[in-house]
Amino acid sequence: MGIFGKRKSREERAAEIAGKVASGKGFYGRATRAFLGDDDFARVQQSIGAYHSGVEVQQLLAAGAPTIPAVVVSIGDTGKLVNFDPVVDLVLQLPGAAERIALQTIVSKLRIPRAGDQVLLVADPTRPGGYLYAGDGVAP
Repeated sequence: MGIFGKRKSREERAAEIAGKVASGKGFYGRATRAFLGDDDFARVQQSIGAYHSGVEVQQLLAAGAPTIPAVVVSIGDTGKLVNFDPVVDLVLQLPGAAERIALQTIVSKLRIPRAGDQVLLVADPTRPGGYLYAGDGVAP
């Protein structure tokens, strides 16, 4: 405990700074927006959003959320990286469903899914009817 109360860990402080950068608020957010410009700042926001969805999936899986299998119809590269892992556009087909689902998500560079592979999805609690990518179901 510090002199003026409880001190935040490095991880908590880094998450707070990333949130400010993504929202464009605070010193870090305003400085990032000023130096990058609107187009590049939008890319930063998308990357941070992709990172947060990955963290959210891990929390949902740890809480025991059910997974839904899906088959990869196609995969496309967005040219973005988050922690050196690629952000990709996935088109997925749920078993027994006529419509396809399009997701933009981070995938492990060691386990990039291919067309025809089976992957797992988790229902998105913030968007009813939406899904989050939960990996291929094989433990790393």
